[in-house]
Amino acid sequence: MNYEAVFCIVNAGYSELVMDAAKEVGARGGTVIHARGTANKEAEQYFKITIQPDKEIVMILVPQDIKDKVLHAIYQSAGLKSEGQGIAFSLAVDHVVGLSAANAEKSKEQEEAAKEVKENK
Repeated sequence: MNYEAVFCIVNAGYSELVMDAAKEVGARGGTVIHARGTANKEAEQYFKITIQPDKEIVMILVPQDIKDKVLHAIYQSAGLKSEGQGIAFSLAVDHVVGLSAANAEKSKEQEEAAKEVKENK
């Protein structure tokens, strides 16, 4: 199975929002790194937003077939027009160790269960 690493950079305090959105579409978990942004006033004027210096970077390893769903869910809940002011992107992953085929199957089952819950709402 092929994987992608999804990264989302959000204002401090919004990483749970990112993870909740990603889990709703099949992601299983992630890692949060505390960071500090370095954007300047020109970037604030260009994007027409106020940039908070304290950030959180959420890293999520997902099967390639759900990457687009995860990115879209993150954008909807924590994108630039939200309070989290998040940006998200993905990178291809060449090799993965520590994940078994059973874990990949669990991920597919969780995705199907999440889809059923969403359809029943």
